[in-house]
Amino acid sequence: MKRSEKAAKILQMLEEFYPETPPPLDHDNSFQLLIAVLMSAQTTDKKVNQVTPELFRHGPDATRMATLEVSHIQEMIREVGLAPTKAKNISKLSKILVESYEGEIPDTFEGLESLPGVGHKTAGVVMAQAFGVPAFPIDTHIHRLAARWGLSNGTNVVKTEKDLKAIFPKESWNKLHLQIIFFGREYCPARNHDLTQCPICSWAATKKRIKQEMGSR
Repeated sequence: MKRSEKAAKILQMLEEFYPETPPPLDHDNSFQLLIAVLMSAQTTDKKVNQVTPELFRHGPDATRMATLEVSHIQEMIREVGLAPTKAKNISKLSKILVESYEGEIPDTFEGLESLPGVGHKTAGVVMAQAFGVPAFPIDTHIHRLAARWGLSNGTNVVKTEKDLKAIFPKESWNKLHLQIIFFGREYCPARNHDLTQCPICSWAATKKRIKQEMGSR
C-alpha cells in the first residue's frame, strides 16, 4: 500500500474513532493554554489539569501571574516534572508578555518560541488551538505511531513533522494531531503492545516492524 493510501485510510479511521477532539488541557484563555502546554512536558495532561486550577486562580492572566513569586508558582505546581525550571519560565514569560505584548500572547511561531520554556511543539499546540493556524505538533505518541505505521522513519521529531505534513491534508492537521494522541493512549501504548491486534498497526505496520517490536519483549 502506498504511503498516501495508508494515510487516507488512517485519517478515515481516526475520524470514526474520534469525531470530536476536545482539548485535553483545561484552560479559559490563550495564556492559560500556553502555560498548561508548557507544563505538560514530561508530565501527563491529567497531572497538569490537577494543578492548574489553583495556579490559574492566583494567576489567571499574564498580568496577575507576573506578580507572583517564583517560589509560590513552584509550590503550586510542585507535583509536575521539572517544577523548579517550569516555575522560573512561567514567571519570566509572564513578565515578558506584560512588558512587550500588553499581556497578550503572540500569535506567531517566532514570537511564541522566543519565550522562556516554549519550544516548537508547545508553540504548535498554541497556534493550532488558540489561533486555528494549521500546525502538526509532534509529541511522543505521534512520533512513535508515525514510525509504527510506516509514515515516517522516526529519526527525529523534525523529520516526523515534515513527513506527516506532506501526506495529510493541511486542513486535517489540527484535529488529526489530537486524534493520533487519543488513539495512542487508548490503543497503541509504547510497551507490551501487540501490533497484530491493534486496529491500525495490524495492517499499517510492516512485517519487519511487527517482528522487531514483538522480538524486543
